[in-house]
Amino acid sequence: MTSTTSPVTLDNFRLAAGSAPLACVDIGGTKVAVSLVKRQGVHARVVEPTATQGSNDALAHQIIRLIGQTAQAAGVALSAIERVGVACCGPFVLKTGLVELAAPNICGGLAGQARGLPNDWQTALLEAPLRAAFKQVRVENDGIGALEAERRWGALQVNGVPMSHCAYVTWSTGIGTGLCVDGHVLRGKNGNAGHAGHLFVSDNADALCGCGNVGDVEGLVAGNALARRFAAQGYADAAALFEAAYAGDASATAIIDELCRVLGRMLYNLIVTLDLQRISLGGSVYWHHRDYLLPRLRAVVRGKLPPLTDGCDIVSAGLGERVGDFGALALVA
Repeated sequence: MTSTTSPVTLDNFRLAAGSAPLACVDIGGTKVAVSLVKRQGVHARVVEPTATQGSNDALAHQIIRLIGQTAQAAGVALSAIERVGVACCGPFVLKTGLVELAAPNICGGLAGQARGLPNDWQTALLEAPLRAAFKQVRVENDGIGALEAERRWGALQVNGVPMSHCAYVTWSTGIGTGLCVDGHVLRGKNGNAGHAGHLFVSDNADALCGCGNVGDVEGLVAGNALARRFAAQGYADAAALFEAAYAGDASATAIIDELCRVLGRMLYNLIVTLDLQRISLGGSVYWHHRDYLLPRLRAVVRGKLPPLTDGCDIVSAGLGERVGDFGALALVA
């Protein structure tokens, strides 16, 4: 185990002697990142926009192709890759025991044409095509992967000892969560435990989530929700909204404060439901604006039911922007 005072990076990570190369896949609603790890560390990494067109096996075939590209770049035969770790946005559906995706930001058939995705998939094939191509495949929700990585190498461990009551939350294209209670990572019947982003919190008619819900946390605050909700007010995307707030725009500041109230209440609900000792936060929306967002999120929780909340820290992810890559690595390393 590695203390937070001596951070592991993908550049200095090492596999045990004799280990076969690993492929690490991080699937988000916006991009797919594939890394190949040899004994001496990461030797290749490629990133592409997530495949959302064609037949519903397009994403799986994209991953196989990208693993082949990383293998070629690292001078490794594709057949030498024995283990593939896949950390993926969910939810999952199990078909004959194998994971298919029902991810709102990938499968356009869930919420219909109003969400604008260029497909009508109810699910996207994932595990079956990968198992046909590789010897060992482990697929987990990306919140679970990030949680395991943060407990091994990041902010959810102390002096190398993983915390027993903790959570990882990503504020990105979607809202994802990984949960650990009494030292046990929670998975649920289909590996979907932790989908707190789909908690209903509002009846806002403009907050259509990709899952079909109107007014859940993700539909209100996720990165891809901001343009849909606030473009008419002059904020084309998350970057424009935060840029305006930094420049002193009172309207943008009020919007961000409301976003933090929604997500902060979700964090509060997790803390009081699971009696957590720490939550680490990551994801592109959060990470690029963490100095602005963290005190606002903490303020939403602070002072509410102190016997439960006073003992819980809310912190930035120790693994930073690479927590997704580490999440996939933690599944197979």
